[in-house]
Amino acid sequence: MSRQPATAVAHPNLALIKYWGKRDEQLVLPHTGSLSLTLDVFPTTTTVTPDPELSADAFTLNGVEQTGTSAARVTAFLDLVRRLAGSTAHARVVSENSVPTGAGLASSASGFAALARAAAAAYGLPEDARTVSRLARRGSGSAARSVLGNLVIWHDGKGAEDPDAASFAEQVPGPRLGMVIAVVSARTKAVSSRTAMRETVATSPYFPGWVESTAQDLRDMRAALAAGDVEAVGELTESSALRMHAAIMGNRPPVRYLAPTSVALFDAVAALRAEGLGAWATADAGPNVAVLTRAEDVPTLRDRLAERFPDLRLISAQAGPGAHLLDRGRA
Repeated sequence: MSRQPATAVAHPNLALIKYWGKRDEQLVLPHTGSLSLTLDVFPTTTTVTPDPELSADAFTLNGVEQTGTSAARVTAFLDLVRRLAGSTAHARVVSENSVPTGAGLASSASGFAALARAAAAAYGLPEDARTVSRLARRGSGSAARSVLGNLVIWHDGKGAEDPDAASFAEQVPGPRLGMVIAVVSARTKAVSSRTAMRETVATSPYFPGWVESTAQDLRDMRAALAAGDVEAVGELTESSALRMHAAIMGNRPPVRYLAPTSVALFDAVAALRAEGLGAWATADAGPNVAVLTRAEDVPTLRDRLAERFPDLRLISAQAGPGAHLLDRGRA
């Protein structure tokens, strides 16, 4: 088995049909499937170096040695990798993350997808996409989708004899799509996605409706993508986002991720549609808004949004690649 350094890069994904709610916290099995677009911006690059001389894992993020929750999550993930690999060697993990952390821009998706890809190679685990997506899922649910590029579905595994094995990500066909991301705030969220997700499952009266409607939305989205129906894809995308945020606002105590500027962006996107531009807004668990459009319309969409929001940072994105190795290092 390999015990060499390995470096991987992964990109965030933005969910078109959202994931929100775990039915199994330990295995990170979702209540519903989800579907996303992996982007070509905000890469995370991670190197994993197993070292038998280490007495504990060491995790450095953007040049800063990590302690507390972030380090504990990486160690818990590597513990799983070591169990699967039959190894006791701790590791040095060095990560450069260009995604604003904890701001609702899928930093954990790219982070754990890169970590899973690098760790699988460094510890000699199977490196096929299905296996690595299942591994990444254990670090962060949405990371399962960032293991693959472009349009990706994450299966919920319900009804399978082995739900763990059946909850993986795979690519799906569809039209060429892109996004413009409006960065409303890069600050860390006051309430983490993990905490808010648990509270939604436990306290929101809208959660059962969210689960039922999302299952149907996912079926409808797959049909729309297969047919190349971008308008239907966009309508489902915007609806899924607003339904998720409605469920979260039903928490007790309530959680509101969307800021006034976020709502203004949703309104502006609706106005652009009325003017004939195919554009649909979505937002993960944070204030930042991503606007979906046809790939060729991204430059026009960015210009139109810049006219309305000259003070916002607007980032053009196209479909991006899945997590991949850059360097296995030397023994």
